[in-house]
Amino acid sequence: MDLAIRPERYSRSGGFTVPAVSLRWLLAALAVLLALLPVRSVQAQAWLLTAAERKTYQQYYAPVILQRAEENSSKPGRDWISNYDFDRDGNFANNRYTWPNLLSQYIYASQTRSGAYSNWRIRPTLYSSAVEFMDGNSKALLLLYHVYHPVDKKANEIHDWERIEIVVRGVGGTPGAGGEYVGHVTITSHKDHVMRSYGSPDLNFMQVADGKHVMIWQADEDNTELGTHGHELHFVQDSYATIATRRTNNNSAEVEVTNDDDKSVHYVWVPETSPSAVSAWGASTIRYDNAFALAAGRDDTVSWSLVKRITYELQDLADVFGGQWSGANWSTNWNSGQTADILLDSPIVDEAGQIEVPAGLQRFYVLSRDTSSSSLTDGRDGVLGKDWLWGAYSAETNADTISGSDKLGGYTGAGRDSYNRNRADASGDYASLNVYWRQHDLLVHSGGIDTREHYEAGQWLLNGWQLAQNGGFDGRWAQVFDDRPAYESVGPFTVGLPVLTRGCGDTIVVTATVSGGVAPYSYSWSNVLWQSADGRSAEIASGATATLVVTTADGQSATRTSRNAVLCEPGGPRR
Repeated sequence: MDLAIRPERYSRSGGFTVPAVSLRWLLAALAVLLALLPVRSVQAQAWLLTAAERKTYQQYYAPVILQRAEENSSKPGRDWISNYDFDRDGNFANNRYTWPNLLSQYIYASQTRSGAYSNWRIRPTLYSSAVEFMDGNSKALLLLYHVYHPVDKKANEIHDWERIEIVVRGVGGTPGAGGEYVGHVTITSHKDHVMRSYGSPDLNFMQVADGKHVMIWQADEDNTELGTHGHELHFVQDSYATIATRRTNNNSAEVEVTNDDDKSVHYVWVPETSPSAVSAWGASTIRYDNAFALAAGRDDTVSWSLVKRITYELQDLADVFGGQWSGANWSTNWNSGQTADILLDSPIVDEAGQIEVPAGLQRFYVLSRDTSSSSLTDGRDGVLGKDWLWGAYSAETNADTISGSDKLGGYTGAGRDSYNRNRADASGDYASLNVYWRQHDLLVHSGGIDTREHYEAGQWLLNGWQLAQNGGFDGRWAQVFDDRPAYESVGPFTVGLPVLTRGCGDTIVVTATVSGGVAPYSYSWSNVLWQSADGRSAEIASGATATLVVTTADGQSATRTSRNAVLCEPGGPRR
C-alpha cells in the first residue's frame, strides 16, 4: 500500500490508526535516516559486487604462508609452491617425475645462466575463487585458496590439495571497511578441516594498508618434524608484531602453531598484489635468473635473515575444470576411476567469455593421473572431487590423526545444516541425492562447531541464491584472472655506467651493466668516439661527457652519463 495516498490514517484489519501528522513525521525521519546510510545498505537483498571488486577482495584477504622446508643440496626448491604447468609441457601427469628429478637442474642452470630449462615458469600460485551471497540483510563472501604443490609425501604422491577458506561478513564493497570482519577461517589438515572463528587468538593477521592476510604455517613434503606430515596447514599463533620483532633481532626462524610446538620457517609466501606486504617482507618473484638464490636448500632451523621470501600469484580454481570435462581431452591429466557428475545451470566460460563446458548434466574425471606410478594414479581426487568445494565437510576444532576422516555425507543427503536441511531440501532437487551435484550446491558454515554426526553449523544456500536478483555470485565456476600463459616476471630495470679517471689526454672505454626489464636491450650513445657492435661499450675522449640511453623490449628506458675526468696536474684532477 502507498501510504502517501492515505493521509488520514493507516489501518489494518482489527488494527489501529496513526494520525496523519505522526505518519508524516515518521516518514520524514525515515527519509533522513536513509539518506545517512551507505547506498548499498538500503538496497533490498539484491546488490552485487563488481567483478573488479571481487578480485580486490581475493587479493586483500589472500593469506601469508610461512612454510618449513625439507631440502638439502640435492633438493633445492622441492617445497616451493608452484602452478600446474610449471614445466610448460601441458602435461600434469608427469609432474611427479619432472619436479623431483629436473627442478634442481633448472635451479643450477639458472645459476650459471646456461639457458637450460629457461622455458619453465614456476609461478607460485594459489588457485582462488570468491563466492558472494546474502547473509540475511548483509553481504558475505566465501573466499577459497588452493595451495598447489606438484608432489607430496617425499615425492611418492602427485599433486597436493591443501586449501584455506575465509568467510568475510558485513561486506560493503571496500575491503576492510567499518563493520566488515573475518567470520571464520578453515584450513585443510589432510582429511580434516580445522576451523577458527572471529575472536580466536589463533587467528593472526598481517594487517597492512592494502591487505589483511591471515598467517598460516605449512609443513614440508616430508615428515621431518614430529607431528606434521606432507604440507599440512596450521594456524600461526604468534602475532605479526612478534614475528617482525624476531626478524629485526635475527632470531631463529620459528613460529608457534596450533596443535603443535614451535615450527621452523624456511619460506614466507606473500601475495604479489599486496605491495605493503611484499615490501615489509622484502619478497621477490621467482625468475630464471634468481631461482638459485630463492631456494632454501635447508632442513635445519635457520635465522630469519636466511628465510626465503617469495611472492605468489592468484589464479582461478575453475582454470582446471574444463580439462576434466568428458567432452575435452581429459585423459592427458586425469583417470577414469573417479568421476563427478554435475548439473550445470550455466556453462563454464573462460576469461574471454568463451564456453568451455556447456550447461546441463556433465561428467568430469577427477582421479589424478601419474605416469610415474604403475597404476597410473596415487588415488587422489582433483578439486571437483573435494568435499570442501561444496562446503560439505565436517568442521573440527582440532585435527584427528593423519588418517582421520569425518564425513558429513553432503552428497548422499545425510549431511544437514542448522535448519535440519540437506542439500536437496535447499535446492528442491531430490533426484540429485547420491546421483549428481547441482552446480550451486553449497553449505556455508557459520563458524560454529556442531559435534553431532552428519550435522554442521551453517546453512545450505537456498535454490537461486546465486542469481543477481538475489545478490549472489558463484565464483567457484568463474575465470577472472588473466592466465598469463607465457608470463615470466622480470626484475627491476637497472643500468650502471662507471665514471673513470685517466691521465691527461687519454681516452677511456666504459661498459654499461644492465639487468631487469625484458631483453633484448637497445643502446644509444652520444658524444663518443667509438661504440662496440653489441652497443654496451663506448670510447670517450679526454674531458668529454658521454650519454647513454638504454631501452628494453617492454618499453622501459634509462639515461646515464659518464665523464672522462682528466688528471694532468699534481694534487688532483682538473675538470
